[in-house]
Amino acid sequence: MEKSKDPLHGITLQKIVEQLVDFYGFDTLSELIRIKCFSDNPSVKSSLTFLRKTDWARKKVEELYIRTLPKFKTL
Repeated sequence: MEKSKDPLHGITLQKIVEQLVDFYGFDTLSELIRIKCFSDNPSVKSSLTFLRKTDWARKKVEELYIRTLPKFKTL
């Protein structure tokens, strides 16, 4: 069976958001991606609600996650 080349394969949006929040915190995350769910009363739950409805925002979060993957591996 061939392994997927997609770095997002098998990873839930919740896992992505949780890892980014653990790594950056909401303060830095809201500077890197300027969306309200990261700056105004942020929580993983409210962020997921917004990101599931908003394709452009989810894409930005996924792109940041992919760029950050090498840094996760050094932890």
